[in-house]
Amino acid sequence: MLVFPNAKLNLGLYVTSVRPDGFRNLESVFVPLPWCDALEVLPATDTTLKLTGIPIPGDPATNLCRRAYELLKTDFNLPPVQMHLHKVVPIGAGLGGGSADAAFMLRALNELFSLQLSAEKLETYARQLGSDCAFFIQNQPVFAYEKGDVFEPIPLSLQGIACKVIYPGLHISTAEAYARVQPRPPRHALRAALAQPMETWRDTVSNDFEDALTPYHPVLGELKQALYAAGAVYASLSGSGSAVYGLFPGMEEPPQMALPTEYLVWNGKL
Repeated sequence: MLVFPNAKLNLGLYVTSVRPDGFRNLESVFVPLPWCDALEVLPATDTTLKLTGIPIPGDPATNLCRRAYELLKTDFNLPPVQMHLHKVVPIGAGLGGGSADAAFMLRALNELFSLQLSAEKLETYARQLGSDCAFFIQNQPVFAYEKGDVFEPIPLSLQGIACKVIYPGLHISTAEAYARVQPRPPRHALRAALAQPMETWRDTVSNDFEDALTPYHPVLGELKQALYAAGAVYASLSGSGSAVYGLFPGMEEPPQMALPTEYLVWNGKL
């Protein structure tokens, strides 16, 4: 079975408070981004994981795809599988690529072995693997809160809007990002702000990690301003960084920009 785990974008991201368990409470809107990895899962005589594409740091034994398989194996008599993850979505970019790989692994195993798990049950498993993994089970725009793993539907569609995502080759770890951000109440009600025309979002929809990280990584602010100069109606850091994106409604495709060749760029429509 071959599946294509997609990334996500954050429309607004507020870190609102510290939880008793040490995690942070968040508010954000997640939307799918069709920048995809490729994941193949096949029955095999031994369980293996092959990694190609962008190098993934760390021990392959702790890769989220492997962890997803082991998690389901504790409750189901799964046979060995051969996994091949071809990594395309950059790591440490705030795009949720690793979380998507884990969620799509759960989905693939559910279908491949007819486990008959509901979306809600798959989300329960996904939450054990990472805070935003559960989003990729149903993979629809949602208002996310608490740890970013509790969702409410939101009547928002960006379908057909031209988008450019720029990853400047800067890996920002989750630990660094959260160490630098100061929890605070949202400056604007996110749902209400996103219900207004996109032209107003620049002043009302923000990402708390931008203020926290840009002084240490000026390229983030430079890319955001470059996207606005290129005609973006809205531009933002995604997640805890370091990918920056711009939205270009009314355009057939995002404009060309002069960027260093080592940057990874995705151009397309949402």
